[in-house]
Amino acid sequence: MKYRRLGSTNLRVSVVGVGTWQFGGEWGKTFTQDQVDHILGRARDLGINLIDTAECYGDHTSESLIGQAIHAHRGNWIIATKFGHRFHGPFNRTDERSAADAVGQLEQSLRALRTDYVDILQYHSIRNEEFDNPELQQTLIRLKQQGKVRHIGNSISPNDNIYQTDASQKAQVQVIQVVYNRLDRKAEDRVFPSCIRQNLGVLARVPLASGYLSGKYKPGARFDASDVRGRSNPQAIDARLHEVEKIAQSEVPPGVPMATWALAWCLQHPAVTCVIPGCKSVEQVEQNAAAAQLDIVRDDHRLAWK
Repeated sequence: MKYRRLGSTNLRVSVVGVGTWQFGGEWGKTFTQDQVDHILGRARDLGINLIDTAECYGDHTSESLIGQAIHAHRGNWIIATKFGHRFHGPFNRTDERSAADAVGQLEQSLRALRTDYVDILQYHSIRNEEFDNPELQQTLIRLKQQGKVRHIGNSISPNDNIYQTDASQKAQVQVIQVVYNRLDRKAEDRVFPSCIRQNLGVLARVPLASGYLSGKYKPGARFDASDVRGRSNPQAIDARLHEVEKIAQSEVPPGVPMATWALAWCLQHPAVTCVIPGCKSVEQVEQNAAAAQLDIVRDDHRLAWK
C-alpha cells in the first residue's frame, strides 16, 4: 500500500480507502456484521486505513456496522463521515443542514461508530447558501476545537462546485470529496486546480462509476429496484456500458482487471490523494488495493505493474 498526506492535515492516508454506502442497503445487498467484519479486517491487513461513510447510509446503519467492526482497532483507522441528510427509507431522505442538525447528527454518528471523535466531518452535498451559513461554519469549527472532529471536509455537489471549493479556507475545510472517474472528469477543469492551490486533500468518490468501470457488466445489464442503479433508464445504462466497452478495448492493458485500472487511473492525477471505492466482498477489497501497485502514464493511459 502507498500513503499520501491528506492536504494540509496531519493525516497520512492510504491511496485506496473503503467507501461504505453499500453497507446501508441501497446497492442490492443487505450486509451482516460478520461480512463487514471480514471486509474491513482484510482491508486493514492490506494497509488500507481510511473509511468513508455517512449519516444517511441507512439510518446510521453503515456507521453502526463499521463501529462494531473496528472498535478494537480504532487507532488504526481514519474515519470520514458526513452530515446533512436524514434517512427515512431506501432512496428517501430529507435535508437537515442547520447548526443544530450538524451537532445532533454528529452525536448520533459518534454513538454508532463507537468512538468519541471522527477524523473528518464533511458537509454532505449541501447548497451554496447553506454552506455560507456563518452559524453552521462556526459550529463545525467549534466541534473541531472540542476535539470531536479532527478536520473539516466537504463532499461537494455538483462535481464542478467551484464556489464551495474556492471558499474552503474561510470555512476551515481541508478536504474536498468529489466524484471523479474515467467517465466523469468534470473535477479536472476547475475543482482540482483550486484544491492544488489551497493544498486541499482530495477524496475521489465513485471512482468505479457506480460499478460500471468494474468490468462486470455488459450492455443489456439491468439492476433491480433495491439497487440505486436501477433508478436509471435502460437506454442510459446501455450508453454508459457501450462507452466502458470502448475504454476496455483501447485503454486497459491485457491481463489488468478493469476495476484496478480504473482506480489507478484516478490516482495518477496530482490533485487526488485517495480513491474511495465501495466493495461488497473481501475479493473486491483485494482487487481495489492492487491499484496501489500500478503505475500509469497519463498521456496514453498505459499501465504497468510495479
